[in-house]
Amino acid sequence: MARERTDHEFGFELRVCRWVERAWEPVDEAAVLVSRQLGTRERRWDTIVVEVDPEGLTEREKFGRERLDSDLLFVVRNAPADWAWYRDALPDPGYPWRYVRESIHEANDRGILDVRRSGNRIEIRRRWEYPDWVGRIVAIENKPDLDASAANALADQIERDVALSLADEVWVATRRTGERVEPALFEDLPVEAGILAFDPEGGDADVVWHPRTLDPASPGTRIIDRPDAGAHDRSAARFEYLPPEEKAKTRLAIAERAYERGWRSYVDTMRPDCRHFEGRFASGALLPWCVAKDREQSAAECSGSCGEFEPEPPAWRTRGPPIEGGPGAGIRRLLDRRRERTRP
Repeated sequence: MARERTDHEFGFELRVCRWVERAWEPVDEAAVLVSRQLGTRERRWDTIVVEVDPEGLTEREKFGRERLDSDLLFVVRNAPADWAWYRDALPDPGYPWRYVRESIHEANDRGILDVRRSGNRIEIRRRWEYPDWVGRIVAIENKPDLDASAANALADQIERDVALSLADEVWVATRRTGERVEPALFEDLPVEAGILAFDPEGGDADVVWHPRTLDPASPGTRIIDRPDAGAHDRSAARFEYLPPEEKAKTRLAIAERAYERGWRSYVDTMRPDCRHFEGRFASGALLPWCVAKDREQSAAECSGSCGEFEPEPPAWRTRGPPIEGGPGAGIRRLLDRRRERTRP
C-alpha cells in the first residue's frame, strides 16, 4: 500500500524537493533554494534548484520576502546612487514610460526605492544596490514511472531544454527500481541530461548518469516547430535564437519567484481548511494527507470541487494553542516556518 500512495507525480515531486534541499551538493559552497513548478510561458519545470551566493542572498533580503518582477527589477537595478529624474536615470525600457512610473510607485510603496517630487518631475534614488546573488540554476523533471512511452514524450522537452540552455543543468528524476542497471539508462533521452534514481519511500537518490554542463551565457536556440510526421518527414524545423541578455533576465526572474515561493507553497493551491486535510511526515517532508481517502492526495484532487470536501467546523478555528485558528491554519504556519529556514 505504501508504494501505491506515492505513485502520483505530485507526491514524488515533493519528496524530490525535500531530498534536494537536504542532500544537494552545490558548487563553490553556494547556498541552495528549491522551488517547484517554475519556468517560462513556454516551459515549466517540476523542480528548480537555485544555487546562490550566501552573502548576496543576505543582501537580497533587504528587498523583502516578495519577489521582484521584471518591471521592478528594471527599476531597482538601474536606480542611481544620487537623486535624478527617472527618465534621465533609467535606460530606455522599450515600452511606455507610464508603466515605469507604476513600477516606481510600487517600489516606493514596498520601501525598496527612494522617490520624491521635484516640481512636476519624479526623482528616484536607490536605497540599496541590488546584489548579484544568483549562481547556477538546475532544472529537474520528475517522472516516477519512466517507461518507453513516457520517455519518448519527455525526450522532446529535454531536447528543447538543452538547446535553449536556460538552465546550467537538466536532470530527470525517476523511481529507483533496484535493478543492477536502472531501466532509465536504456531510454532514448538526450545524453546531456542527468538521471537520478530516487527512492520515494527511503527519501534518497543515486546519480546514475551525470549531466553535461550547459552554457547559459551563450545564445540559446528556442525550437518553435519541428517535423513530426515520421522518419520520412523532410520538412524544416523552425527555431529562433535567444540572446544571452534575455536569458539572464529570465533566469533572474525565475530565481526571484523561487525565492518567494519555495516548494512548500503547495497549500496555496490546496484546501488545508478541509476537515479531512492533514500534514504527515514522510521521507523527511511534511506531505498532504486526506483522511477521507486514507492516502496522499494530489494538488489537482484537493480542491473545493472534491466530493469529500468539508470545511473545518467553526469550533476548530476558535481553539487556542497549539493549533490556534484551526489545523489548516497551523499547517500553513508550519510550512511557512520551514520555508523561512532556507532564507537568511
